Amino acid sequence: MIAVRAGLMLALLAWPASAGQLADAATKAEALAASGDAVGAHDVMRTAISDFSATLPFSIGKAVFVAADPAGYAMYEPKPDAQFKPGEALVSYVEPVGLSWKPAAAAGKLQTHFTVDLDILSATGEVLASQKAFGDFTFTGFFRNQEIYATLTTDVSGAAAGDYILRFHFNDLNSGKTASVDQKFTIAAPQTP
Repeated sequence: MIAVRAGLMLALLAWPASAGQLADAATKAEALAASGDAVGAHDVMRTAISDFSATLPFSIGKAVFVAADPAGYAMYEPKPDAQFKPGEALVSYVEPVGLSWKPAAAAGKLQTHFTVDLDILSATGEVLASQKAFGDFTFTGFFRNQEIYATLTTDVSGAAAGDYILRFHFNDLNSGKTASVDQKFTIAAPQTP
C-alpha cells in the first residue's frame, strides 16, 4: 500500500502546475457541484468543451451505416453489416468535429454551416458518381454546440451487385476547411425466386 501511495504522490508532483483549460474548468465545475450548483457545474463544462473544440482541426468523428434515421445525437441503431439489398437506400450517421461558428443574424446567437459532397467509387477507387452539396446543414444556437450530426440517405438503386466506397466530403463554410470519410459497402446479388 505504501508503494502505491508513493507512486501516486510522485505522479501528482509531476503533474503540471496548470493542466490546461479543460482541467481548470473541471476543477471549477467540481467545486460548483460540491456546493450544490449542478447547473453551474454543467454550464462551466459545456462552455469549456465548446471552447476547446473550437481549437480542434475539422474532421469526422464517426461515420456508420444505420438501420433507420437516428432519433438524435448518438441515438442510432447501427446496421449490423455494410451489405445492402438491390434498391435498398444507404443511411449514414456522421458526426463532424471541430466545426467553426460565427455570429448569426439573431442577436446573441452563433451559427455553423456545412455542406456535404458525395462520391460513389468502385472498389478500386474509380469515381462512378458525384454530387456537390448533397447535404446542406445550418445549426444556430446560443453556444457552439458539439453534439451535431448529419443523417445522409443515398439512393444506389440500379447499381450492379459488388463492392463500392461511399465518400462524403464535409465542407465547413465558415472556415473553408474540408474533411472526408469513406464507408465501404456491398450491394448483394439479386435473389432469384
